[in-house]
Amino acid sequence: MNMGGTLAPTNAPGGIGGTGVEAMFVQSSTGVAPPPPPETFGAYAKKGEESNGVISMMDMLVADLDKEMNEIETEEKENQEEYEQFMQDSAAKRAQDAKSIADKESAKADAEASLIKHEEEKKATTKEAMATAEYLSEVHADCDWLLTNFQVRKEARAGEVDALKKAAAVLSGADYSLLQSARIHRHVM
Repeated sequence: MNMGGTLAPTNAPGGIGGTGVEAMFVQSSTGVAPPPPPETFGAYAKKGEESNGVISMMDMLVADLDKEMNEIETEEKENQEEYEQFMQDSAAKRAQDAKSIADKESAKADAEASLIKHEEEKKATTKEAMATAEYLSEVHADCDWLLTNFQVRKEARAGEVDALKKAAAVLSGADYSLLQSARIHRHVM
């Protein structure tokens, strides 16, 4: 065949339905029954296991989906509760922050009012201090003039006192005509 040849023709199988099994109808005179036919397939069993496998897998998928849906619903409820709690906490925090801001703004306004008051007090105190310093400067100038002119004024007064004594003596009858007199020059102020 490998070299290009052909096979020899074979005879068609005979027997029942071309299976090669021939039927024999033999009657025995002995009266003994023939042996049972050989077992080929076992007893009839429903082929449900194969279809049961697919159905059981589908049932498992449905059960898994139900379980996942229950888990998701439970998780969603928990998340919703957490969200609501978070929103309540946020609202409380916003209210607390708003109160804190209002308190801080009030404290700021009080501090600004106090600052303005202190600035006005400082201006008034500064003006008063400047007026006092100016007055002290004037008094100091007067004192300096008195100190520088004290000796001259003292001598002038002493001369006036002496002149008044002599005038009183002349009025009392004293005679100063033979005496030399000294002239005192006064500075008019």
